[in-house]
Amino acid sequence: MRAAVFEEPGPAAVLQIVERETPSAGAGEVRVRIVLSAVNPTDTGTRAGRGVPDGVAPPRVPNQDGAGVVDGVGDGVTGLEPGDRVWVWDASYARANGTAQEYVVLPRRQVVRMNDDIPFEAGAALGIPALTAHRCLTLASDGPARLGPAALEGRTVLVAGGAGAVGNAAIQLAKWAGATVLTTVSSKEKGDLAAAAGADAVINYREEDVAARVRELAPGGCQIVVEVNTENLRTDLSAVAPGGNIAIYVGGEVTIPSFKAMLKNVSLDFVLTYTTTTEEKDNAVAAVAEAVNSGAFKVGEEAGLPILRYPFERVADAHEAVEQHAVGKVVIEVTRP
Repeated sequence: MRAAVFEEPGPAAVLQIVERETPSAGAGEVRVRIVLSAVNPTDTGTRAGRGVPDGVAPPRVPNQDGAGVVDGVGDGVTGLEPGDRVWVWDASYARANGTAQEYVVLPRRQVVRMNDDIPFEAGAALGIPALTAHRCLTLASDGPARLGPAALEGRTVLVAGGAGAVGNAAIQLAKWAGATVLTTVSSKEKGDLAAAAGADAVINYREEDVAARVRELAPGGCQIVVEVNTENLRTDLSAVAPGGNIAIYVGGEVTIPSFKAMLKNVSLDFVLTYTTTTEEKDNAVAAVAEAVNSGAFKVGEEAGLPILRYPFERVADAHEAVEQHAVGKVVIEVTRP
């Protein structure tokens, strides 16, 4: 089989396509033929040597997320059969083999069945973005542990960066769960994407006072803030409701106006999907699977998440596109559907 491998950390050019032995599924494992491998910022970070530490040294096959077809199952595997359409998560976390290869073997838990009418593009876009969004939306002590229809009814959510992959997932999942969703963007073009994702109101932070606009749209404040930039914390504290939660899913140094947070009894939570508890991850996977299978989570420009496709031979270009902040979901065509 063909696999994209990097022998040492470095720029995208370190990725080389090589021939490797096709792996076999052992007990409790599933072999998936990858149709589309998705690229996330965490994937490019790992390749560059600045990713989340997981104790695995190169050579490595990158990319956490992907979608494909079950090709074989090991002893003890139930609920999946060869030919099933599936999406996978955390494929290369603490493992040397991610989805940038024709076949990947994973524990049964990390392979999720999707309906036959769900496009592979949608399956590949789940994983890191959707599971991160789910955790951000379920952090509140008085909130649901798992999203579903009406789970966030009566709540207002502010999503920073609504045109990004996590932002898009947060908008779609929050709307599916019954929330009112406000979002911020930096341009009209990104605003159009966020609106297509289902946001009730879009705020261009380059042209509007975000805190003032939120107060106008949600006088009581937002119960949940999903934040992609720690520099927005002062604005978030103005926008959040008393007792609300601010979920931060990006790294960086944080300066906290603590008295302002104290006055509202606000909780700041930091999210990394890799290290959530087993229960939190299982809840997220189950909810995201339900959302996509019910048609509540979609991809494409009409759903606010353009799909940017690259042939397998251009895996390095796909990684570079993510590093250059391409708007949309970058996927690599590994095998034919």
